[in-house]
Amino acid sequence: MTGPVRPAKLRRAKASGDELGLASYLQKILTARVYDVAIESPLELAKNLSKRVGNQVWLKREDTQPVFSFKLRGAYNKMSGLSAAQLKRGVICASAGNHAQGVALGAHRLGCKAMIVMPVTTPKLKVDAVRALGGEVVLFGESYSDAYVHALELERKHGLTFVHPFDDPEVIAGQGTIAVEILRQHQAPIDAVFVAIGGGGLISGVAAYIKSVRPEIKVIGVQTTDSDAMLRSVKAGKRVQLNHVGLFADGTAVKLVGEETFRLTRALVDDYVVVDTDAVCAAIKDVFQDTRSILEPSGAMGVAAIKQYAERHKLKGQTLVAITCGANMNFDRLRFVAERAEVGEEREAVFAVTIPEERGSFKRFCELIGPRSVTEFNYRISDEKKAHVFVGLATSNGGESEKLTRSFAKHGFATVDLTHDELAKQHLRHMVGGRSELARDERLYRFVFPERPGALMQFLSSMHPGWNISLFHYRNQGADYGRILVGIQVPRGDKKVFKDFLTGLTYPWIDETDNPAYQLFLR
Repeated sequence: MTGPVRPAKLRRAKASGDELGLASYLQKILTARVYDVAIESPLELAKNLSKRVGNQVWLKREDTQPVFSFKLRGAYNKMSGLSAAQLKRGVICASAGNHAQGVALGAHRLGCKAMIVMPVTTPKLKVDAVRALGGEVVLFGESYSDAYVHALELERKHGLTFVHPFDDPEVIAGQGTIAVEILRQHQAPIDAVFVAIGGGGLISGVAAYIKSVRPEIKVIGVQTTDSDAMLRSVKAGKRVQLNHVGLFADGTAVKLVGEETFRLTRALVDDYVVVDTDAVCAAIKDVFQDTRSILEPSGAMGVAAIKQYAERHKLKGQTLVAITCGANMNFDRLRFVAERAEVGEEREAVFAVTIPEERGSFKRFCELIGPRSVTEFNYRISDEKKAHVFVGLATSNGGESEKLTRSFAKHGFATVDLTHDELAKQHLRHMVGGRSELARDERLYRFVFPERPGALMQFLSSMHPGWNISLFHYRNQGADYGRILVGIQVPRGDKKVFKDFLTGLTYPWIDETDNPAYQLFLR
């Protein structure tokens, strides 16, 4: 599901400001101690993006903080209120990276030790940054939630004070100082502020302040399609825990949101937008073009949401603010971002086109394409009567792929639009023509593996020795996780055993056996 979520579908908690404790939060936010370590980040107009979307788009540049993220605000506000005895024993936290750097910097400033538990999928850039600030790093688990459970065990074992990344009133208040700055820096009308949601600390603090002093301003939460725990919780009316979270926007990869953040977010946030990986990659490019700065995926989610929300609601002339909440991006990941940004901006469309295997048909198809740039063309003969061609075309506007699909079909070329097909974009475009008569009983699956030694071997070791791998595709994208396409020949009598095998895996997987792209090019 992608796009704004209609308010009618949400279960909004009806509570007064007193019941929510907004007066208390307002006081906490206005007296929060953050500027020992944080700066008042600039609020900048994104001129190019504003012109493109027809609205004023302002960027609250939290990516310019000393640790390149807003997280140091809440962490330091919490830690600065600890007793001398607590500081002497030290602090501990669990974090995907940005909160960890905030805690490490705060501990350095306050002269106490800090133990940081981070998921093994955390970008190396963030791990190195924490160590450089003097933090002791413990790598554990696949996500923040896994690291959190381990951190609680270490907290009890070593008598440390836990600094929660989001579910703590003092942390929430520290993040709320961002809203104070926004309203002071832009005293003219603001229509909406877009805030990325992981565990909910940032949006809780921002919403608590804005709804206390400028309730007419909409606060809109942003989540990714594969890490939407807050949205699911709001719709269900209770906290919902995800089995898996996406790893691309690792800063918001949280399986279970906080109790306090859920309470505040459910009551105060006006609307939600869900964005996918391609939209986030395009937003990273948008911000780069305006600022020459590179955001991490979570930091660009607000920008991606503004573009989507403005188009969906046909907004013009409004003032929209995105909090660019982080810039801790591994350089090698830019390769993946650059590839996917074109699709995210809808500047490339991808198709599977069936043309007659006869003289002149290929020329006729090319004439139909006309002057449009061809970004990719893959073909391998496989049938005496029909040829299946994989084509990438440059586009300039949203919705063009649908128009082109209809145009090709109208002229006798059966076409499948693969522009939003993950299997086609990640794998098939690099390996078209892989049919084999020998691949009997083949099933096709996509798996996401954390990029670390032993992950693939763990997967292979768990397989039944009687199953043969008939297809394997992997391409290193420079990210902290790998996407692998595997064809497995499973005898019909092993269906139950195979299902048990999949259920027991710790990796996310998707069955692509019935995917039309697979049927056309590989089956």
